[in-house]
Amino acid sequence: MQLTKFGHACVRIDKDGHRLVVDPGGLTEPHALDGADAVLVTHEHFDHFSEEALRKAAENNPALRLWTNTSVAKQLAGLGTRVTTVGEGESFTAAGFEVRVYGTWHAPIHPDIPPVGNVGFLIDDTLFHPGDALTVPDAIVDTLLLPVHGPWSTTGQLIDYVREVAPRDAYAIHDGALNDVGNAMVGGFLGANGPGVGARYHQLTAGTSVGLR
Repeated sequence: MQLTKFGHACVRIDKDGHRLVVDPGGLTEPHALDGADAVLVTHEHFDHFSEEALRKAAENNPALRLWTNTSVAKQLAGLGTRVTTVGEGESFTAAGFEVRVYGTWHAPIHPDIPPVGNVGFLIDDTLFHPGDALTVPDAIVDTLLLPVHGPWSTTGQLIDYVREVAPRDAYAIHDGALNDVGNAMVGGFLGANGPGVGARYHQLTAGTSVGLR
């Protein structure tokens, strides 16, 4: 598999001629959906979900399929059976990728802010995208996509989260609001100079690709 990072929280996974995109949102480069066979969306927030971009991609590619939670699926009304609603504990195949669903809710921001649904996706028993939650799958995770910055987490929580998931590699996502200084600070705690997370920590710039097992 090949992993390519796009803006903020979006990634693309390529394998054997198939292309899967996760969380193409309002901070994502439009070309992230080029050639996509399937799309996964973790939740409805604008930085993870762009209705306009997905409808355009579906119009351009009649074979495109999407899997997401109930709230996002409702906003894609009109695409019919091309959109499948999934939830915690379900498994499915998307464009040749085996996917398992973990989690139900977005991480809490504040008691006065109503929660929204959030599902995480474990892809091919290798790569886990948690969306905006610190969900711990009951499975071995080789590669964790780690949301490193948000109004709902601290760096200390991230350290404990990586330790609990225990991946081999952790790649930073959800970093669109960080400048170079912020990325360096987070990387200092999560990388080799920090207290230790038990995983190799990586930061990818937009458009950068890496090979996974």
